[in-house]
Amino acid sequence: MAKTDTTTASGPESESGGAHEGDLGAAGARLSTAPAEESADPQEGRLPALGVIGWVRWFWRQLTSMRVALILLFLLSLAAVPGSLIPQTGVDPLKVEEFRKQHTSLAPLYDKLGLFEVYSSVWFSAIYILLFVSLIGCIVPRSWQFVGQLRSRPPRAPRRLDRLPAYTTWRTDAEPEQVLAAARRTLKGRRFRAHTAGDAVAAEKGYLREAGNLVFHVSLIVMLVAFASGQLWKSEGGTLVVEGNGFSNTLTQYDDFRSGSLFDSGDLAPFGFSLRGFEATYERTGPQKGTARTYRADVAYWAGADGPERKTSIEVNKPLEVEGYKVYLIGHGYAPIVTIKDGQGDIAFQGPVPFLPRDANVTSAGVIKVPDYRDKNGRKDQLGFQGLFLPTYGLDAVRGPHSTFPALDYPVLTLTGYHGSLGIDSGVPQNVYQLDTRKLQQFKDDKGEPLRKSMRPGESLALPDGAGTLTFDGVKEWASFQVSQQPGNGMALAGAIAALLGLAGSLFIQRRRVWVRAVPAAGGGTVVELAGLGRSESARLPEELADLAEALQPDAPVKAAGEAAEERDDPAETVQGEGARA
Repeated sequence: MAKTDTTTASGPESESGGAHEGDLGAAGARLSTAPAEESADPQEGRLPALGVIGWVRWFWRQLTSMRVALILLFLLSLAAVPGSLIPQTGVDPLKVEEFRKQHTSLAPLYDKLGLFEVYSSVWFSAIYILLFVSLIGCIVPRSWQFVGQLRSRPPRAPRRLDRLPAYTTWRTDAEPEQVLAAARRTLKGRRFRAHTAGDAVAAEKGYLREAGNLVFHVSLIVMLVAFASGQLWKSEGGTLVVEGNGFSNTLTQYDDFRSGSLFDSGDLAPFGFSLRGFEATYERTGPQKGTARTYRADVAYWAGADGPERKTSIEVNKPLEVEGYKVYLIGHGYAPIVTIKDGQGDIAFQGPVPFLPRDANVTSAGVIKVPDYRDKNGRKDQLGFQGLFLPTYGLDAVRGPHSTFPALDYPVLTLTGYHGSLGIDSGVPQNVYQLDTRKLQQFKDDKGEPLRKSMRPGESLALPDGAGTLTFDGVKEWASFQVSQQPGNGMALAGAIAALLGLAGSLFIQRRRVWVRAVPAAGGGTVVELAGLGRSESARLPEELADLAEALQPDAPVKAAGEAAEERDDPAETVQGEGARA
């Protein structure tokens, strides 16, 4: 009986068969949905760790992508919404205090979130800085690429021009060199960048599209820088000037003052102005009664320490511009002129006192404080008066005393008097338009009623027990001004204009490439091929190609129909679009 050989064959055939079986096994493992068997090596099949440098590179690529830049720009616009809806401390601190009193539960939450100071909050600054870095990271590489494109030549013509979206061809008797020279001359005349490469002329146009795109993004950076510089170095303040008085651009002359974190009060420019008069006229009849027709402050201003005085007028939306500052007219009101004599007959107070308007008819409220006063026995005391000034007096049962018209038709001053301690000696700052009556006693008349009197100009109020008199001498007008200086305004305007121009260029300029090939034909003459390719979809590309074909006709005329019946007489009619063959 023969012995059967059960040993495994060895050699090239068996090795190749084993390798083939291994490949099939690996392919089957990739196609199988069954869970893979765990390997003995715990590191097998795992992706390599990125490491610190790898994660930094990944984060930088994500941050500098255009998608993230658009997301950050959208977040910045959303973050600015609370700054428009919620009163801001840097803009109007009084409104912020009123909001705190009216919304006692929301105010602490808004404080924690920084919603009263949105533009200086940490989260707004983080979005702002990330957007700034993202835009720079996007623009710098694209700028280098664009410079490289400008320095490079248009690419050579493809082998099959008839596969391009716009294409035409015809046969001519002109020599190939003559056709190529005419094509290059024509294309350059139409502001194409053209050069001859082999048997074709390659041309390209529309580089301003990418330039407009870059200008738009650079302009965004310029506006961000302008906004940041305006917030860091700006200064803005308000002042109330009574007719006949003036203002100098020093910190002590402002009623309220706000500035950026890097602003130095020593950088205030030397200038000033005085209010010579105020002219306001109003509609007296019709539904627009009481509406201002004329609203103008006549001022005399000077620039520099020894600058000459010049006269001008400040109106709404027509500010005074001096030394890089803008002086805006904000409001207007009246200042009753009063003279107060003490019990010794001496003048304890004299001058105009600004009263603040409460409504459109300039019903005004105000306070008069007299810190240095002596009664008839020579004892020191302090006086306080609060009341209303009505430029056109009116009275009814519902509203009580009020003004019926904003002009000085029938001015009346109504005051209530107090004496005692004004609280100004404690060192705590007070509002000059408010009277703290907690340590004051109200004057009483002979009947024990609170002393209150309405006076016309020239009339007086006698204080009880010979304590003195108060005389209403007349009325002066006052105007409030906002003096602001923002160094980034011009830069922001230039950036906005450049952004619009760049956006228009990136939207309306089309980048396209054109190739003109001229090769000898088999039966004599020259075959001319003209093809175009747009970097973006453009319906005008076939039309532009047809114009170029017509412009080449004087130098490369179409063969007569008898000589080349298979060719069309008008090459412009053979221009194809959307990939269709002619």
